[in-house]
Amino acid sequence: MNLSRRVVNFVNIGHAFDHMLMLIFPTAVLTMDQAFGLPYGELLALSIGGFISFGLFSIPAGWLGDRWSRHKMMTIFFFGIGSATMLTGLAQAPWQIAVGLTAMGLFAAIYHPVGGALLVANVEKMGRDLGINGVWGNMGVALAALITGGLAQWLGWRAAFFVPGLAALIAGVFWLIMVPNRPSAGKAAAKKAVDVPRDVVIRAFVVLSLVTIAGGITFNAGTVSLPKLFEEQLHFGSLSTFGIGLTAALVYIFGAMAQLIIGNIIDRLPLRSVFVPVAALQAPCFFLAGWAVGWPLLGFAAGIMFALFGQVTINDAMIARYTTDSWRARAFSIRYVMSFTASALAVPLISFLHTRTGNFEAVYTVLAVLGVFIFLGSLAFPHRPEEIAPAPAQAAAE
Repeated sequence: MNLSRRVVNFVNIGHAFDHMLMLIFPTAVLTMDQAFGLPYGELLALSIGGFISFGLFSIPAGWLGDRWSRHKMMTIFFFGIGSATMLTGLAQAPWQIAVGLTAMGLFAAIYHPVGGALLVANVEKMGRDLGINGVWGNMGVALAALITGGLAQWLGWRAAFFVPGLAALIAGVFWLIMVPNRPSAGKAAAKKAVDVPRDVVIRAFVVLSLVTIAGGITFNAGTVSLPKLFEEQLHFGSLSTFGIGLTAALVYIFGAMAQLIIGNIIDRLPLRSVFVPVAALQAPCFFLAGWAVGWPLLGFAAGIMFALFGQVTINDAMIARYTTDSWRARAFSIRYVMSFTASALAVPLISFLHTRTGNFEAVYTVLAVLGVFIFLGSLAFPHRPEEIAPAPAQAAAE
């Protein structure tokens, strides 16, 4: 296996850990009310700092990746997020949970700008490999619900932080052993400017910015609220914490398949022709999921996750095609700081509206409105032949 392939494999593994560790708390919180004496809404609010730092620190992480070392930043990612996760499992008070989750978000912020740039610089087929990388990330989302549900139920909520945190540390050790800190010999992204007019690039980034902000809220709110939504509205008898986690995991896995499908389509079709139908799926599925119960809820939830996860691959492809390699980590960091900073609004949104109404109808109605804005953004994305940028791996190779 050549160095480029090893880089891609570890970047994929890092994506799984990034999302898995950041989504431990939304499932673990279902078993933590007795330990801390706080209701669901107040406990969930402790994660706000983590999601803010997840977005805010993407900018310095991307800058350090471009100007210092992407390899060293990935090393810090593995060891930092693993240690912070394990320390969160030692918390004795709510404020310690909040500090631990914030530290997890800080190290998690490294992954997307740095990992995204490493991936694009080492791929063979951009759309396909972005899709595969997305599946790894979404498997992390699924594993968060499944593993956390099982560990919290059988070993307690602390084990739900200890075990995945230790696994991330072990992955960091193998990263250092198997991926030396030197330039890879495989495919590299083009270092010259993309061959499209400047005004088209600006328009693409304006659309991406608006979609990223709205999508950050819908993605985080959808993934964070799903376990609680299933607990309240599935009506499948008395589901255990593990049963809820397993059900959510299956829906996440279904959504992950969108990234394989869409990633392969992106290599063959213009981005806008893929973007529009995926964006159109979000608003109706969100609205109907807020009111549905039982089996219909599972169908609408699957539609939501298919659209949300597919949108991530499309957005990453926008960055890959409309930036050069020397700026790519910073471009990814700008996208993700917007996405994850906006996503931090999801937690107070869920907490406030769920506490006020006692259900998810209002929450999912707001998310449906944001889905409409995402669809309108897709219609404005560049699509004429002279506006379409080539994929990096197709534009040039080293």
